Amino acid sequence: MYKSNQPYNKLPLLPPKINLTNALFKKTIDANKALAELKGLAGLIPNQAIIINSLILREAKDSSEIENIVTTQDALYKAFSTDNEPLDPNVKEVLNYREALWLGFEMVKKKRLITIREIIKTQELLIGNNAGIRQQPGTALKNAKTGEVIYTPPFGKDLIEVKLKNLEQYMNTEDEVDPLIKMAIIHYQFESIHPFYDGNGRTGRIINVLYLILNELLDLPILYLSSYIINHKKQYYEGLEMVRTKNDWEGWIFYMLDSIEQTSKSTINLIKSIKGLIDKEIENVKEKCPKIYSKELVESLFNQPYCRISTLETSLNITRFTASKYLKELENIGLLKGEKTGRDMLYINKPLFALLKKQDKLLKQF
Repeated sequence: MYKSNQPYNKLPLLPPKINLTNALFKKTIDANKALAELKGLAGLIPNQAIIINSLILREAKDSSEIENIVTTQDALYKAFSTDNEPLDPNVKEVLNYREALWLGFEMVKKKRLITIREIIKTQELLIGNNAGIRQQPGTALKNAKTGEVIYTPPFGKDLIEVKLKNLEQYMNTEDEVDPLIKMAIIHYQFESIHPFYDGNGRTGRIINVLYLILNELLDLPILYLSSYIINHKKQYYEGLEMVRTKNDWEGWIFYMLDSIEQTSKSTINLIKSIKGLIDKEIENVKEKCPKIYSKELVESLFNQPYCRISTLETSLNITRFTASKYLKELENIGLLKGEKTGRDMLYINKPLFALLKKQDKLLKQF
């Protein structure tokens, strides 16, 4: 019998027995439709670094915030754009998340598998140590306010490895279950196994997007559910618990499908807004700075909110003097704003930064 204060060593192996209702089938169709639209739209953006950099950093921030690692978008963008040390510890952890996610993405694209070995590598980069799978007793998830134990994951390295091997097999086996439903099941199982001393939540959320890429539902790592989870955190933890205590898979899967649908729609709106902004600034620079204008110049300014001289040198293959001249002219027309940060002069893309700030506020509403 399941008890929250005892190791859940009898956590059932996959696949689970689930009764799929008509409501769940309809929600699956809606989520797949939104995700397919996002995939198609992302493929139309000529410079996909524009999407990836903005979205990965935002996800790194939001996913870390769920684990009480809090920083700001501004601090992240600055740190990502400079080589200044030392970094604030929270900023460093969030940037580690970005690197871990990118490592996982590259491994999945190369091997077309998600293996436990690769998950461990991703977690090690995320956390910054190689402690590996839990071997010591005492791991329990507690209510931060009351100290009450709300869940105790399985204990015993051999047992954890058996459950992880089962999870790996389930992730990489094709069957008749819709991949989005499987993603919800995989997320529940990984969070319940809780194989590491630290970083389980963040690693689990990385696995979500890797699984979508594995199943070719996305080409790029651009769908992240952390903002939705932050805004519906109570329902998230209640959903996990209801599967353990009531075998309520339908409620949990519905929650995860809704997170995919709503987040896809939000990301679609952001991409459309960024594309519209780029088109607008292309015309603006063409009109006000015709001597330096090129489409490649304007697009390079949208790779991320902050740009420095060396970045422009590399992306456009121009001299430092020319890059500096371009940035100054673009600052004069109000597109950029120069700001000294440590040893670097950074130029903030004012309309892009304002758009991302506005999007962050909108995300808090869904």
